[in-house]
Amino acid sequence: MTRVEKRVLLKNNAEALSICGLFDQHLRKIEENFEVDIIPRGNEVVISGSEKEVGRVASLFDRLLEILRKNGRLNEQDLNYVINLTKEGKERSLDELLGESLLVTPRGKQIKPKTLGQRQYVQSVAVNGIVFAIGPAGTGKTYLALAMAVAAFKNREVHRIILTRPAVEAGEKLGFLPGDLQEKVDPYLRPLYDALFDILGGETFAKYMDKGLIEVAPLAYMRGRTLDDSFVILDEAQNTTTEQMKMFLTRLGIGSKAVVTGDITQIDLPPGKQSGLQQVRQILKGIPGIDFVYLTEKDVVRHELVQKIIEAYEEFEKKKGQENQGEE
Repeated sequence: MTRVEKRVLLKNNAEALSICGLFDQHLRKIEENFEVDIIPRGNEVVISGSEKEVGRVASLFDRLLEILRKNGRLNEQDLNYVINLTKEGKERSLDELLGESLLVTPRGKQIKPKTLGQRQYVQSVAVNGIVFAIGPAGTGKTYLALAMAVAAFKNREVHRIILTRPAVEAGEKLGFLPGDLQEKVDPYLRPLYDALFDILGGETFAKYMDKGLIEVAPLAYMRGRTLDDSFVILDEAQNTTTEQMKMFLTRLGIGSKAVVTGDITQIDLPPGKQSGLQQVRQILKGIPGIDFVYLTEKDVVRHELVQKIIEAYEEFEKKKGQENQGEE
């Protein structure tokens, strides 16, 4: 087999460090996934191997450099995602992810889709009145929904943001906790507060809350209301009952948009209670203006071990299901 070489030129030492990683760990990871040898030489990287493999890896480096130069940084999640797309022959589709951000936080952090699944999610919310985002933990379902809500509010597309979650334990167990009902359900709403604090900054978040421009409340508070000119997010929707899901969806008023997020593999409802999120997929499928977006482990943007954990659980459940069928 004829071996060829290709050089990737880097602008400076800082760019070389970002691309190569600490102790060249990025290069070693790329070598593990492709049949090439990669040697850093000052401000360039030399790739050697078969013509086909060198071409694939050179294209991979082009995409990594685009991300680095566009975002100002390159993290482990970016590297893993580009490697996986390159192995699937889809690295060119990354061009779609290098567009403008949804918004920039007060700390200068750009919020934008990081995977093709997330890109589809954002595009769906832009053109539909109700979007259901279904997928495992770490795929950015809630955080992106909040970012899109804040962007819509700042663009004056809506006049307020309403965030809600079902309080699954809202029953006898909460009765033993101190404080009024709001104080008792606050722990269930805390992840929403934390995400908004990150997106808006503490001062702006507090100001919007005080003026009622942002409302964070348990799902029970939605009953009997009509939500006009609002961006409404129902989080952890897998824990709604069928009745709660219908109640929520029929609250939507004129000029409003709704995003419903959930993970159907993590249902915490009592035995015998059907998840409203599971049922609604059958009831509303195919209705214009309503879309279902399914995110997968490939869209996980947390630590790379989260993706491996999700895959391991899926494999375990698959084997368990096969064993149960065999017993029958």
